[in-house]
Amino acid sequence: AFTIILIFSVLFLACSEQLIIYYFYTASSGIENFPSYVSVGLVDDVQISYCDSRTNENIPKQDWMNKVNSEYPDYWKEETETCLAKQQLLKDNLEIAKLRFNKTGGEHIYQQMYGCEWDDETGKVKGYDEFGYDGEDLIRLDPKTQEWIAPKPQAVNTKHKWDHDRNAVDHEKFYLTQTCVEWLKKYVNYGKRSVMRTVRPSVSLLQKSSSSPVGCFATGFYPDRAYMFWRKDGEEIHDGVEKGEIKPNNDGTFQMNVDIDLSSVATGDWIKYECVFQLSGVNEDMTSRLEKTRILTNEPNITNVIIPVVVAVAVLGLIAVIGFIIYKKMNGEKWIF
Repeated sequence: AFTIILIFSVLFLACSEQLIIYYFYTASSGIENFPSYVSVGLVDDVQISYCDSRTNENIPKQDWMNKVNSEYPDYWKEETETCLAKQQLLKDNLEIAKLRFNKTGGEHIYQQMYGCEWDDETGKVKGYDEFGYDGEDLIRLDPKTQEWIAPKPQAVNTKHKWDHDRNAVDHEKFYLTQTCVEWLKKYVNYGKRSVMRTVRPSVSLLQKSSSSPVGCFATGFYPDRAYMFWRKDGEEIHDGVEKGEIKPNNDGTFQMNVDIDLSSVATGDWIKYECVFQLSGVNEDMTSRLEKTRILTNEPNITNVIIPVVVAVAVLGLIAVIGFIIYKKMNGEKWIF
């Protein structure tokens, strides 16, 4: 079975005020029952648009995205036209990449991540344009030097070609640092209630057996800019602590866990420990004191808590790669690989 891998690093901007818009585009070949092209747009982890090679139409994924029609009546028509053009470009680049890597048969994926982030407090802006092939980084734009970085030898010629096209690089810089940010602000304004909302999680203490680590599990929070840790006597601790990644739920919220090994801690000292959850946009911490009566130790019950989330993440795998594959309205540069 073929597994689609999200090749781009996800930026968890814990406890900050940065807003992000990303477009993810994916062209694929040799994969049954999967569109040969998919594009998805996300604003702060909220999917705003979708297009694929089966429908050949770019559609809004949030009702509030239709507000754009009042300012730009032809917006979605133009988005569809861009989707079709982008589709052909990525498919062409996929074929070139297959030749460069000397692997023309089998299942292959060519991806692009394109977007920007903006700090509404400091005004700091950062743009991104990254490409990947078969689950590995291929070539990306350095936002500071405005030069392309090619970690793969098969992309070195492309790097030189793109670096020498200064007009294209200048246009790219302008789009990623100005045009992209202008649209990000518009979208955030359209969807304030959705994008700028905060949702507190439910927090549980879990332990499979008396000898297992105790896990602090938070689920159902939004946005994903969160931080969770263990502390003892009011001080954050790191020894014996294992932090998990922030993961998506199927309802648009997120989950995370932090485990602590208490094998060398006397039961009487457990009361000194507590789990702390912090969420961007919320001033108050959520604390869960380590008390035996609060720990869920029955394995079936723990499973009932965790399994739906795991299934949700599995289901999201396709969506997040489908969905994490999108493309943007503003006319970016057409980089021919």
